[in-house]
Amino acid sequence: MTEHHHFTDINRPLEQGEQDIAEADRLAPLLQKLVATIGQTVLGQQNVIEHVVTTILSGGHALLMGAPGLGKTLLVTSCAQIMGLKSSRIQFTPDLMPSDITGAEILEQDEHGKRHFRFLPGPIFGQLVLADEINRASPRTQSALLQAMAENHVTQGGKTWALPEPFHVLATQNPIEQEGTYPLPEAQLDRFMMQITLDFPARAAERDMLIQTTGERRAKPQRLLSHNDLLDAQDLVRRLPVGEKVLDAILDLVRGLRPNDESARDDVRKALDYGPGPRAAQTLMTATRARALLGGRLSPSVDDVRALAIPVLAHRLGVNYGAQAEGMTAERLIADQLSARS
Repeated sequence: MTEHHHFTDINRPLEQGEQDIAEADRLAPLLQKLVATIGQTVLGQQNVIEHVVTTILSGGHALLMGAPGLGKTLLVTSCAQIMGLKSSRIQFTPDLMPSDITGAEILEQDEHGKRHFRFLPGPIFGQLVLADEINRASPRTQSALLQAMAENHVTQGGKTWALPEPFHVLATQNPIEQEGTYPLPEAQLDRFMMQITLDFPARAAERDMLIQTTGERRAKPQRLLSHNDLLDAQDLVRRLPVGEKVLDAILDLVRGLRPNDESARDDVRKALDYGPGPRAAQTLMTATRARALLGGRLSPSVDDVRALAIPVLAHRLGVNYGAQAEGMTAERLIADQLSARS
């Protein structure tokens, strides 16, 4: 099932390794069926579905980029239904306040006339939260969401309220509209494990979409995963061994995209103001493990690194104005780096 490598966690007990193999054999078919089932509802977006599921298996959050009508909301609701997660939706608008997301304390009076404060949880208290058009809210409101994403809790009235487990945010942005929006700062973009771009579907997929979605109402997809199954899969992802070749490929790629690093090429130094930090390398390593499990493998390969490099790293690169004027993009720069290192 797996290739023989020198792994980074060679001190792991043999019994644990055997348990992980059995757990992977149980979970991998479930996860593959999950991806296929979502694909029957969200047509023509196979790579996007795999990236979203990989993000969730990794315990992270994703930023979905795409024009209206490409199925971003349908994708999120389908994932919640099939994974058995409690979903909630936040429609971001310019007048949205932080308490509209996190919740607020309300003053109540009991039957004895005593008054007390009760915390009323906001929509952030879901397991899969859709943050729709996140760039339409003010920076203050955006930061309330992103703080919850980073810390997995909400503080209100001097008390800390833990968010449910698992907890994932899938935020959407429309890259076309820029008026009346508040772009996310680079430090906040770094909180998203992946930036996933939805493109228009192929003709055959769009044809099937027209036939399936304009006729009789279809039944909602059935749940395939339990709450414990997902938590088990996320724990297993963290335990999967990573070979030295994969580890070196991640380090070479991430460090090579830092303009001040000695290994950076001239095109990187010329095009970038800043490159990905250590969190990007950590994220890429975790994501390759999740993609391996999704593919029924017990350890990631260099191909996993190459497949995930753009969604994990592109939003973490600062392409300067001069390079943008010459048509350079973060995606193209990463692709050039991968080609040079193949």
